[in-house]
Amino acid sequence: MSRLQALHIGIVGACGRGRTFATALAQRPGQVCVQAVCDMDADALPAARDRFDAASCFQDYEEMLSQGQLDIVVIATPMHLHAQQSIQALDAGLHVLCEVTPAVSVEECRQVVSAARQSTGQYMLAENCNYTRQCLLVEELVRQGLFGSIYYAEAEYLHEVRDLNERTKWRRRWQTGIDGITYGTHALGPVLCWMPGERVHRVCCAGSGHHYEDPRGDNYHQDTHVMLAQTEGGGLIKIRLDMVSTRPSVTTTYQLQGTTGCYESARRADEQDRIWLTALHDEPQSWGALADLEEQYFPTHWRDQLAAMADQGTEGHSGSDAIMSLAFIDALLAGQPPPVDIDRAMDMSLPGLVSQESMRTQGAWLDVPDSRQWGPDSGQLGTATT
Repeated sequence: MSRLQALHIGIVGACGRGRTFATALAQRPGQVCVQAVCDMDADALPAARDRFDAASCFQDYEEMLSQGQLDIVVIATPMHLHAQQSIQALDAGLHVLCEVTPAVSVEECRQVVSAARQSTGQYMLAENCNYTRQCLLVEELVRQGLFGSIYYAEAEYLHEVRDLNERTKWRRRWQTGIDGITYGTHALGPVLCWMPGERVHRVCCAGSGHHYEDPRGDNYHQDTHVMLAQTEGGGLIKIRLDMVSTRPSVTTTYQLQGTTGCYESARRADEQDRIWLTALHDEPQSWGALADLEEQYFPTHWRDQLAAMADQGTEGHSGSDAIMSLAFIDALLAGQPPPVDIDRAMDMSLPGLVSQESMRTQGAWLDVPDSRQWGPDSGQLGTATT
């Protein structure tokens, strides 16, 4: 397949987060190519153009959409821009791979869903945590039935970003300026991968109070937020988000409980992920190492792909960025829906947005809308439940 026949990609935010997509694109030579890069940083644009061997570069997103001769847009800009930029690309009939989160309000989510429904393009949420080695391995174990019936999960995103707030100031407004789960898909995304067919139907949320101020003396949002979520199938999920507390962390942690197995990820750098499955572990009080199951159970396709990228020395987030991107590209090339399509993207995102309303209503349980059922008035916030 020549460059003219390849899927043409445009990357907005190419000088920042967008740089990490280079590894994935190198795995599909001749099938995809970066046609255009876009970023507000004019000084850094030439380097981005060279990195991707792009045919053109832009500072204006709308110009890239209209002049870039694109099939796919990768959106790697600050999160409050994602919804509008996704809508513009979908309205132009382009495929969209959008960084998390897809939107910053339920109303924006409704608008993105509406655009996706009417577009000839496909939408995928770029949730890379779904594609870590651990997540892929646990997902395969779930698929093979080794956890039995899954009924409980915990996930945490613990990432102190106070200094980062001052360098990327949009974070101060959208990540650490609003009470509730503002950045929850890294936690909830993998959990929902392990609960196939499930969605959260109601949530409540509480915070731990204010103990930190920014350099201007203003309070951040409450330090730790905990969201409880009930699934349509009766399962329970606990999500914790903390982006300001002083602590060492491994950023994301997970627990999963089923009727015939359980899993706990490492909480410190000197720990390993552990697992216990009745079908594989004889000692009822002794954990096994998740890594010990990798040779037998890790999906062969992704094993080979990770090995190829490791040889290049260009893995991002231990390869999860590239694997996530390749899952999207391979789905398009095969004419299949992307794995984290518009509705699954909403399943991962809407609970956190509704949790923000729960915080404003003293922790009330609120319904989470199902994007599959959305009609003309679907942008309204959740309603109180008992």
